[in-house]
Amino acid sequence: MWRTLSILLMGALPALAGLKNLSLPHALDILNEKNIEIKVSRYEEVMKKYDELAVQGKNWGTATLTFQALRSNDAGNVFGFKLQSREATFADFGFSQFLAPMGQVLEAMNANPGGLPPGFTQGMGSILEIQPHDLNYPAPRNHFLTKLTYQVPLYTGGKLSEYQKITRKLYEMSKLDTRKLRNEKIFQVKKAFYNITLVQRYIYNLRKIRRNMQKLKRTIIEMKKEGYTKKTDVLEVEARLAKVDSMLNQAKLNKDLAYQFLSFLLDTDVDSIRPVDMRVKAPKVSRADIERMNLDIKKARMGLEVSEHAIQTEKANFLPTVGAFAEYGSADNTLWNDFAKKDFYTVGLQVKMNLFNGGSDKAKLEKARVQRMKVAQQVELAKKGIWLQVHKMLTEVKSLEYDLRSEQKQLNLAREVYRTYEAKYKEGLASITDLLIKQSIELEVLLKYLQIANKHSEKVFELEKILDLGGRS
Repeated sequence: MWRTLSILLMGALPALAGLKNLSLPHALDILNEKNIEIKVSRYEEVMKKYDELAVQGKNWGTATLTFQALRSNDAGNVFGFKLQSREATFADFGFSQFLAPMGQVLEAMNANPGGLPPGFTQGMGSILEIQPHDLNYPAPRNHFLTKLTYQVPLYTGGKLSEYQKITRKLYEMSKLDTRKLRNEKIFQVKKAFYNITLVQRYIYNLRKIRRNMQKLKRTIIEMKKEGYTKKTDVLEVEARLAKVDSMLNQAKLNKDLAYQFLSFLLDTDVDSIRPVDMRVKAPKVSRADIERMNLDIKKARMGLEVSEHAIQTEKANFLPTVGAFAEYGSADNTLWNDFAKKDFYTVGLQVKMNLFNGGSDKAKLEKARVQRMKVAQQVELAKKGIWLQVHKMLTEVKSLEYDLRSEQKQLNLAREVYRTYEAKYKEGLASITDLLIKQSIELEVLLKYLQIANKHSEKVFELEKILDLGGRS
């Protein structure tokens, strides 16, 4: 049993382990497939698409099947039930109570051709005052009604077609929202890859410095045996080693945090990545490129088109609407009895036009026109604002490129100075303090170089995000 359990656990270990040596292109594929926020945004797209289909479906009208099962002793309902079932008779009007007195009047008229006997004059008025019991107090009756109704708009002044165009634009705008979100996540994934690569490079240099310091410590101990160094030299080196160990531990924690964030973005555990090329180049971009490619500007333009369709929608309130309907059904006191014999139909056409509503439609139309002018200004503002933002970022990127070249030279110089002082210390021409100061300078220059490189990459990735260079599906 234990042997079987061990085999199962060993087989499960690879599945529990995270991805190793993950490349950036593969990571972007995983991002597109598994990132939860992108999935949520795509669901929003689907819902907007169904909104469009719902409006489009209204052009085809509605067909409704209605079934009613009723029972009533209400005089009006029972008479209506019989009439709709085509079963109404004269008896339903109470003729059974009317015919007998009426027959007596007719007999009297036949017996007295010149007129009615005196007693029948009042009798005629009393006949008209008879309240027929069968009509007023009918027996309860069942009523089963089955009816199919179809209604279709023939002309709405263009309102339906404009609504459909609006919902179509809203769907397209939701797709832009997904692309913008995906661009943001691509930016974060690239940044995570670049940060991990930088931290790994930093850790590599710290370990190299640590090895050199350990080597220096051994040299100092050997020289101390010969009486060429002091005890404080060893203590200073050990203190510096402790400082480097602290920096190394902090760098490892930052790397672990970066891996956790990358795993969160990909919704997949990642153990290691394939280092990326740290030479990141800024894209060449013009103002025309910005206006053509930027998603915010595209969305603003779509918003302007939506406002134009909204104006046409408000204009439709001044035009007539035309609709048609058809109805077919059958009714009886027994369910679906003699359906064809007792069927009925109704067809009709309706024209409706608003002649006056206190100027409300006029006010809505003017509001829509003002909204369109507002959105047009917002489009121009978006063009100028985003171009200003990009122009600022391009300037910052160029400045950071100059700083990188300068810091690279400073780093090369600091390393060369450290090696020179290391040789001087071994020859007794420099103190251990001088040597450690030069090493501190090398560390400071290295850290500054990596910080500038990090800022440079971030600006470049932001430019790519603004230009929609990585978010196209």
